[in-house]
Amino acid sequence: MIDIKARPFPYPLDPDHTALVVIDMQRDFIEPGGFGDSLGNDVARLAAIIPTVAGLIGFFRKQGWPIIHTREAHKPDLSDCPPAKRNRGTPSLRIGEEGAMGRLLVTGEPGSQIVPALAPIDGEIVLDKPGKGMFYATGLHEKLQGMGITHLVFAGVTTEVCVQTSMREANDRGYECLLVEDATESYFAEFKKAAIDMITAQGAIVGWSTPLANLEEAFA
Repeated sequence: MIDIKARPFPYPLDPDHTALVVIDMQRDFIEPGGFGDSLGNDVARLAAIIPTVAGLIGFFRKQGWPIIHTREAHKPDLSDCPPAKRNRGTPSLRIGEEGAMGRLLVTGEPGSQIVPALAPIDGEIVLDKPGKGMFYATGLHEKLQGMGITHLVFAGVTTEVCVQTSMREANDRGYECLLVEDATESYFAEFKKAAIDMITAQGAIVGWSTPLANLEEAFA
């Protein structure tokens, strides 16, 4: 075990049983013309973390540790997108409608792809998920169990929605979770702060958080 400087106390990383999860760094959330933009959000906030996420991915590749990339995306017939999700709010375009990068949040469309700077390479897992959490209707837990993974490091967007949901799901399944603070972002700065505060509260009730520099320092 290697202790990583973290909040609220050092995170015990197990190098032989650790994987990185990069949540939803896809064009629909990060680039103009995508779903995030259709909701009226400043997507530049999310795009700003791309270099740090790339650095984190590079760190894991150097170590030879597993990497999982998730994408929030639905079947073309939207059979896995309930009305309670699709009809919520007042976006300029809804899930499944045609946007600048194809149909929004639909598997196989250009907008559902990971941004080019963070593109997966051969051997890395790419997982399409119909919900906010990475375990819902994906079979990921069984896959991670088969790989012997017990520790998960998280990055991606948005902090308070898909990242936090996935971390809570992982915690319930017994994984030790670490969030890399500068490799995650929200459309709302106050939401990111609140989510990290909730994750790390009460003795890491959901998990730990740390900047990328602390992870790199531990292996320097």
